[in-house]
Amino acid sequence: MTDAPPAIVDSHCHLDFPDFDGQQGEIIARARAAGVTRMVTICTKMPNVPKVQALAEAHDGLFYAVGLHPMSVADQPPVTLDELLGYAAHPKMVGIGETGLDYHYTADSKDAQQVSLRLHIEAARRTRLPLIIHARDADEDMARILTEEYRNGDYSCVMHCFSSGPDLARAALDLGFYLSMSGIAAFPRSQELRDIFAAAPLERILVETDSPYLAPPPYRGKRNEPAYVAKTAAVGAQVYGIDYADFARATTENFDRLFWKAAA
Repeated sequence: MTDAPPAIVDSHCHLDFPDFDGQQGEIIARARAAGVTRMVTICTKMPNVPKVQALAEAHDGLFYAVGLHPMSVADQPPVTLDELLGYAAHPKMVGIGETGLDYHYTADSKDAQQVSLRLHIEAARRTRLPLIIHARDADEDMARILTEEYRNGDYSCVMHCFSSGPDLARAALDLGFYLSMSGIAAFPRSQELRDIFAAAPLERILVETDSPYLAPPPYRGKRNEPAYVAKTAAVGAQVYGIDYADFARATTENFDRLFWKAAA
């Protein structure tokens, strides 16, 4: 009989995506075998809320968050503050987002993205649930808006799948926010990103898959799934020069502190 792997959390995945249809049970079983005790599946469009909620209700240790992804702001109906506050009443709805700014593919909707982001921040402020931020090619505006809004009233936040520059990392950390490490941090050419994580306090680090995307080695290029968060965490442990079990314990404690509704 082998020892069970250390408990760890996948703080961000997308189990409602078509990549996983009909397979969620076996995917969650594989995650548990890898030590993943809890997962947060993220809703990115309002019409998908019922499916995401049903998945969370059907599986122990599976929680969910609700938000309108910045890349969908232009082609989806806008979410309202009242809608987000209403969704937040569910016991397994544990975060606001993902929201944010993405100027890589969708810069033409940047103004609408900023309005949507500020609305999600207000929902996080009112519910005390953590804001889940997606940021790509928008570091300056992201740092500015997060800081401006924090002055209007505090809120908690995680920079999901953090792969931006050191200035945005520092701005987020200065506000007391968290950085989440995805498979990108495990890619061989991501040394600059690993250096940013190494400079951040361990007590502000989460780990995630963002599955089905961004599988870490040795699965790169294949469909990602929550079990593989252990591979990214192994790299995280190397970044901080600690044992895997200690890194798993620290990031799990961080998750419990931030995602208080999903705390063990």
